[in-house]
Amino acid sequence: MLRFMFVGDSMTIGSAGEHTWRHRMWQHLRSSLGEEGFAVVGPRDALHDKVSGEPVSYAYAGSDPDFPRHHFAGWGEGWLHMAPQIADAVREDRPDVLLISLGLIDLGFYTNAEQTAENVRRFVSAARSANPRIRLVLLPVIPNIRARTDAPFAAEVFRFNVLLAKAAADLDTGTSPLLLASTPPSYDIDHDTYDGTHPNASGEHKLAAAFADAMHQAWGLGTPYGPTHPAPAELSTTA
Repeated sequence: MLRFMFVGDSMTIGSAGEHTWRHRMWQHLRSSLGEEGFAVVGPRDALHDKVSGEPVSYAYAGSDPDFPRHHFAGWGEGWLHMAPQIADAVREDRPDVLLISLGLIDLGFYTNAEQTAENVRRFVSAARSANPRIRLVLLPVIPNIRARTDAPFAAEVFRFNVLLAKAAADLDTGTSPLLLASTPPSYDIDHDTYDGTHPNASGEHKLAAAFADAMHQAWGLGTPYGPTHPAPAELSTTA
């Protein structure tokens, strides 16, 4: 049984009333690997509550009782925050595969592209110190509203994504494979987010597809992702 851990920022933890792309990925894994073929692990399980500003909500959309809500994601957290914590999380929850979406918060508030890329390397080293055979899938920083309107920030995002690709190539090993997923080619912040940054239902499917397709193409794991667009009714009810 493969054990997956979702690692990320606000786009991964999600907020009250959302399914999150974690839910979409779980549905895909269940259909492609079978219910007994995988587990979802992590030290956290709540959503972010925008009223209190804390990760205290359990109001997942749909309230599927079978959905394993475990994760390692936090609103406002990035590579800078996760690198010192990942070894303990891996050691405690024993994931085989880390699905990681980080970087936007770092570049927006804490570190430049080079510093953020160095924290990626610190993160990978720390994860491997806890599990030398860990597999990692990294998602580049995806389109967002700030990059559309802030040219210097957009340049930092572009620079970081180049450095992330280099880090993925440098750090990939036969023992601990490291894979760079592709930014969803059709990702559109006007269609796939509810505020220019955070994914709506359509965006959640596309993020899940990025990870699923990367693992299938590179490792032969699972199947290609299914439909990337939810039904119109679902779109209309997503915050």
